Amino acid sequence: MNGVVASRYAEALADVAQAHKNEYGVKRDLSAFTEAYFSSADLRNFLASPAAGREAKQKAITEIAARMDLAPEVRNFLFVLVDNGRMRALGEIEAAFGKELNARLGIAEAEVTSARALSAAEKEALTAALVRETGKKKIEARYAEDKSLLGGVRVRVGSTIYDGSVRERLNRLREQIETE
Repeated sequence: MNGVVASRYAEALADVAQAHKNEYGVKRDLSAFTEAYFSSADLRNFLASPAAGREAKQKAITEIAARMDLAPEVRNFLFVLVDNGRMRALGEIEAAFGKELNARLGIAEAEVTSARALSAAEKEALTAALVRETGKKKIEARYAEDKSLLGGVRVRVGSTIYDGSVRERLNRLREQIETE
């Protein structure tokens, strides 16, 4: 599936989630179902199979949705995907939905890489600084460690990189010395 089609499905789901004022619930439930879907080959094969009928697929989704306590918006969205033969694109659609919803809610995604694990207080301070710097209402950060940084942090928000690592500072210092 191309990205345009996934984006259209994502936008439609975001419209429904916002209309029902259940943005975070839909995001959480779609993510949970997507994880279950990709962890079960039997479920993937059944829902993607043209041999299984529409009613059987909807019954399976209804039962799974009840067990997982999924929002009705997610259950109905899954019906649409099944009806249109788009279940194989669920992962791509879920990723596009997350980006679309974050854009609508003013949430920026940040990838934070540090030389060591950050404490809760450090994460909180970093998040507050990123909110000020980006002008976004909220930051959703994913954290990773990279010992080669020596110290400090490197943050990517969209296409912008904030590099406060010791390695980058040493590189800048070296360049400054070389140009003098």
